Amino acid sequence: MSSEYRRNHFVPVWYQKRFLPAGSRDQKLYYLDFKPEMFTDTRGTSHTAKAVRWLGFKHCFAEKDLYTTKFGMEESTKIEQIFFGQIDYRGKRGVEYFTNFTHPSVDGEAFQDLLMYMSTQKLRTLKGLGWLSNQARTTERDQILRLMLELRQLYCAIWAECVWLIADASQSDTKFIVSDHPVTVYNRTCGPRSQRCRGYNDPDIRLHGSHTIFPLSLDKILILTNLSWARNPYQSEVG
Repeated sequence: MSSEYRRNHFVPVWYQKRFLPAGSRDQKLYYLDFKPEMFTDTRGTSHTAKAVRWLGFKHCFAEKDLYTTKFGMEESTKIEQIFFGQIDYRGKRGVEYFTNFTHPSVDGEAFQDLLMYMSTQKLRTLKGLGWLSNQARTTERDQILRLMLELRQLYCAIWAECVWLIADASQSDTKFIVSDHPVTVYNRTCGPRSQRCRGYNDPDIRLHGSHTIFPLSLDKILILTNLSWARNPYQSEVG
């Protein structure tokens, strides 16, 4: 079987490139590894790899055969090749449209493309797949991947009804970053020690006070606020 499509990026390269500084010649990112690997040098001494490294895109947010499915002795890369090929192609257009959005522009197709991309992106990461595994109570990888495909529109309806805000950091020295789980959820009553945030969990996006946050580029970020919270920000955040 060809090695093509077997190194799977759970954060696509085209998205990573959106976080390069303007005019940058180096196609690399500073990559923070929370669990750096151990290695043994030529003298037999063990060391911990550097937590922060300067890496090319192909080494960032990727794992071998993350989306490769198996049936007996047969293996398939169709999820990476076909499914994510289309999702990323259309999602890239949606991300670019909203990065450069100006009123009163209306592009329903770009809106749908971005929703589908974001919903799938939230599920395709290591954290997203781990969450699916917990919800389905299975560690069977092919079953988890099937769930990812079936539930790819899981968040679209709620986000479509949210209040959308695009924040701009172009005049700030502090910029936005790309992470291993780009579509994140914030709820002010759910801190890092909250049960709702432990392990693979994020605060449920259906909670009134939950906000979905998605960096579009180095300078732009999309913030989605639930309509119920926009109408009444004095109610319980976790209702």
